[in-house]
Amino acid sequence: MNTDEILREYHRWMERAVADPDVAEELKDIAVDREKIEDAFYRDLSFGTGGLRGVIGAGTNRMNIYTVAKVSQGLADYVKKNYNRGQWKIAAAYDSRIKSDVFSRVAAGVFAANDIHVEIYRELMPTPCLSYAVRRLGCSAGIMVTASHNPARYNGYKVYGADGCQITTEAAADILAEIEKLDLFDDVRAMDFEEGLAEGLISWVSEEVCREFIREVKNQSVLFGDEVDKKVSIVYTPLNGTGLKPVLCTLRESGYTNITVVPEQKEPDGNFPTCPYPNPEIREAMALGMACAARNNADLLLATDPDCDRVGIAVRDESDGGYVLLSGNETGMLLLDYICSQRQKHGRMPEDPVMVKTIVTADMAERIAAKYGVRTVNVLTGFKFIGEQIGYLERQGKEDSYIFGFEESYGCLSGSYVRDKDAVDGSFLICEMFAYYKTRGISLLSKLDELYREFGYCLNTLHSYEFEGAAGFARMQEIMAGLRRGIDSAGG
Repeated sequence: MNTDEILREYHRWMERAVADPDVAEELKDIAVDREKIEDAFYRDLSFGTGGLRGVIGAGTNRMNIYTVAKVSQGLADYVKKNYNRGQWKIAAAYDSRIKSDVFSRVAAGVFAANDIHVEIYRELMPTPCLSYAVRRLGCSAGIMVTASHNPARYNGYKVYGADGCQITTEAAADILAEIEKLDLFDDVRAMDFEEGLAEGLISWVSEEVCREFIREVKNQSVLFGDEVDKKVSIVYTPLNGTGLKPVLCTLRESGYTNITVVPEQKEPDGNFPTCPYPNPEIREAMALGMACAARNNADLLLATDPDCDRVGIAVRDESDGGYVLLSGNETGMLLLDYICSQRQKHGRMPEDPVMVKTIVTADMAERIAAKYGVRTVNVLTGFKFIGEQIGYLERQGKEDSYIFGFEESYGCLSGSYVRDKDAVDGSFLICEMFAYYKTRGISLLSKLDELYREFGYCLNTLHSYEFEGAAGFARMQEIMAGLRRGIDSAGG
């Protein structure tokens, strides 16, 4: 949009965006700040395979009830065009972020107003629980209101297909085409959430579905009767997100009772007061957990991100008593070797075992897999492509061939019960693996060093960059244009 168009849209919002007091107040506050107005309105919030993600606030380039409702209307139109009426059902879930509960109810009201039945979780839930509900409840789509591990000022809206995976590029383009037909004030149908409940168009996901998810996670154990000492001392932090109940429930029901939760990060809190960047990939996010582990003389620290689809760990170094953070690659390779060795040892390896990883994940994983006769499938970056491979195997009647999938950004999955990364499953398997080795006098650090000696050492590094606002967006466009300059084609 040019400057005149931006100002016209701003004034239209001033007149019509009155349903949300926070948005109305912000619109008044930025009235004399052209730069803030431009940043809020210079474009529509981008929609793609990852859905929406942006700063919470007023404007077309922000996460608010109006942009959420517009996208929900577009998704509703897509579902009604592509599915028979008997399949008009969407699952919904939300995390601990600011306004996540509000946005999920707004979306549910839009779906209900379009005669689409909504199954929504009664309380905040991890992203993998949404993936599970989509498949378990026979939904055509699902939405998860979360910004994953972004800072507190962000929120987002992930969209899932009927297969429980995040939507494909093709589906995203089709949904975007429906969204772009709409005016967010004139073309969105809406229903009050409580009215939708009363009319039966909105229902709560049953407690039994939640219990089934936990059972599926516990079924991922590869101990196969091996004895382990489950009294190992564990410190866990959900980073003020959704992991507290499902992770603790899974671990305690499985016999891990010596668990301490980091008190400052225990309860859901979208402000993330002790952890401005709630990402277990970042050392600062793990600092309180490591201090708590040291106080409790714990063996292992687990941290899940706010929507509990990523898990990071730190383990005690027996040589100096300090704690070492493991990268997503390192944790994934340890889990892969543990799962493969246990399956091989107990004769539980499927006929054509498959491990799936993204192309940016350490190649060393392929060499570990090959040792056990496991076939590696490399996919593009994004866990939806790992979920897609599970779907391919399922259609061939070979779903059980999938034994593990992971990516370097702390996401993994060992079963086919969901089609997205699952930090409940990851936490459970990490604790099992840790207890298994500790019972046998082996530390995870020594096991990792053993793998490096066998398969070759590699360097793990991570670099993150932020480009904020309209200027940041322009800078990213410049960088991408520079990368593409002079290149007519790639691959082939």
